[in-house]
Order: sequence, then structure tokens, then C-alpha cells
Amino acid sequence: MLIQIFTVPIYDTVASTEELNRFLRSNKILEVQNQFVNNPNGPCWCFCVKYIENGNMAVQPKEKTDYKQVLDDNTFKRFSKLREIRKLVALEESIPAFTIFTDEELAGLAKLSELTVSKMLTVKGIGEKKTEKYGQKFIGSFNQSLMDEKSGLLD
Repeated sequence: MLIQIFTVPIYDTVASTEELNRFLRSNKILEVQNQFVNNPNGPCWCFCVKYIENGNMAVQPKEKTDYKQVLDDNTFKRFSKLREIRKLVALEESIPAFTIFTDEELAGLAKLSELTVSKMLTVKGIGEKKTEKYGQKFIGSFNQSLMDEKSGLLD
């Protein structure tokens, strides 16, 4: 973590404000503290900025996974069914679908031989809160699709 101090005079703010804004846009800001100061040079705002330089926070974008290529046909069908369930739940709750379960978590669920709360907890990224909130909505539909798959109803 680094610290930078900025002083922005009340009566001459254009250049100082632009400098501050340029700095804020180009770094990862952790915290900003400000204080109004009336000093001998005139009133001003003083800003203490705690930050991380952008060069230190380079994040590699995560490569998108093609689950149709990664999963076998039956597992992909279950994965697709789980995505449909997730979409419906997301619409019901007016929230983004990925906040319910990510595609990676759904793929983990699709690989299970049966879906129970205890088995859901074995999937990376799924904890007690998610299973408590969404588990029963997915368990019934998932297990029904497994039964349909075994009886040849899924094509």
C-alpha cells in the first residue's frame, strides 16, 4: 500500500483537481481521507489517498470455459438443465444468475450422481448459505432430470 497527499486550493482548482482525478483513475484506490484546511496560503482541501499502483494489480482475465467441450453429453444435458433452473430462480428473485451459482459450480453439480444437500457442499464454491437458500429448488429438478435421463426421456 502506498500513500499520496494532494492539496487542492479552493480558488485555483482546475489544475489540481485534474491532477487528483488523473491519479485516482490510474490507480487502485483503497481509501481517501479529506480535510478542509485554512492555511497561510489560503483555504484548501487536503486529500490523503491510500492506493496500489495499477502495475501491481495486473489481473489476468479468466478464460471462458466451453462446457460442451469439457463435459460428456449426459453431464452437459444436466448442466444445461441446471442453467435453466438457475435462470428461473434469478428471474424470480430479480438478481443476476451468476450470484446464485456460477457455471463452474453448476458443472460441479452436474457431475454428481445424485444431488443432496451434503453432496452440494462438496462442490467447490458452494457453501452452507447457498445450499440453504437454493438447494431445495435445485435438488428436486435435478433429480427429476436424472430420472428422466435414466428412463430415456432426455434426448
